[in-house]
Amino acid sequence: MRVTADMHYRADPASVFAMLTDQAFQERKVGTISKGAWDVRVQQEGESAVIVSHRTLPPEVVPDAFRAMISTSITITQTEKWGPAAPDGSRNGSIDVELSGVPVRLTGTLTLAPAPDGGCVEQVVGELKAKIPLFGSKVEKAAEPAVRAAIDAEGRIGAQWLAERS
Repeated sequence: MRVTADMHYRADPASVFAMLTDQAFQERKVGTISKGAWDVRVQQEGESAVIVSHRTLPPEVVPDAFRAMISTSITITQTEKWGPAAPDGSRNGSIDVELSGVPVRLTGTLTLAPAPDGGCVEQVVGELKAKIPLFGSKVEKAAEPAVRAAIDAEGRIGAQWLAERS
């Protein structure tokens, strides 16, 4: 199942990238959207960056579509890799979201690009796949709202973060 989402920010790509790679921002974001234990690490290598977060969902908050497949909590590992900036400040990256113990994964691309209004847009384009014979598409449809909710939350938290610093 294809998942596409755009997050518009009232800041230039360099400022948004600085936010995305700020350990304190990532801690706020992951801490806000998590329902259980979590950790996040930002590693910058020159112009590039890797952000890895782990979130644990306790069984009582696991979506119904997954409950039959698990006996304990689910750990979500999200890895974002950002490349160097282009001359216009835009960046490309990748995203990989894996759920432990459940054959569901989101893989895709990330783009940070200037917007005509002087802000920028962060775009997520991914494929949500559930490798479950006969029921895969049903599980993908059940997981898609949670994926969108996490993306929407990142956009809201990011907009608030930038507004607090302008």
